[in-house]
Amino acid sequence: MFDINWRGLLLPLAYLAVLTGTFVTFSTVYRRRKAFQSANLAPWFGPHLQRNIYLSLLHMEPEEGSEKAPKIPDSVIRAALLRRAVEDINRIIQIRTAKAACSSLLQRGSVGDDLWQRFQRAEKEMEDELRDVVMEANALVPGWGQIIFQSANEIAANKVLRDRLDEIEAQADSEKEWWEKRRAAIQTEFMKELDNESEKSHSRPTTSSGGGDDEPVLVDGSTPSTPSGGSKKKKGKK
Repeated sequence: MFDINWRGLLLPLAYLAVLTGTFVTFSTVYRRRKAFQSANLAPWFGPHLQRNIYLSLLHMEPEEGSEKAPKIPDSVIRAALLRRAVEDINRIIQIRTAKAACSSLLQRGSVGDDLWQRFQRAEKEMEDELRDVVMEANALVPGWGQIIFQSANEIAANKVLRDRLDEIEAQADSEKEWWEKRRAAIQTEFMKELDNESEKSHSRPTTSSGGGDDEPVLVDGSTPSTPSGGSKKKKGKK
């Protein structure tokens, strides 16, 4: 049998134990630091006002001196949940628009890992938010969770269209004023051109077509003149 020299292996084993402990400690500290930094990162979106309104209506507390909380109509709660879904649709559109840009910038090294972590956290929060909205909709009206986001998408599209129409109407007055000034300037330039043409026509010299008294009269000499008395023929005597 082989004799094991434990004293000779003591130093390598102690080295491996120290190395393993250092690695575990470093990994634990690094993960805690990354988690702390991730928790302190600024959120991608601001406060979800529509969600807070819905939860406040759903969990209305009783007023002072009253044992029961005020009864909120179901129509109001459903409207609040629908508004929450509309806001979720807007945030989903922003996330889908920014995902390709953030990924491209991260690959190029133009942005740091903090921005990408913020984006991933926002994406994960939106997934949980959509799941929560579907569950709340099915709890209020069975089967509503399947069509709530379809209705919310139509509402969001109509809002974008109304905002665009309001923007066009707001610009109509300024465009009309600009066109009035432009038309007045064009009319002024046209009248100036007409005045210049009129002045040029009056300043040109005029020539008369009729002949004067002193104009010479040309007579053609090759034409024989006929006497006024006529010619007499002589008759011979017989």
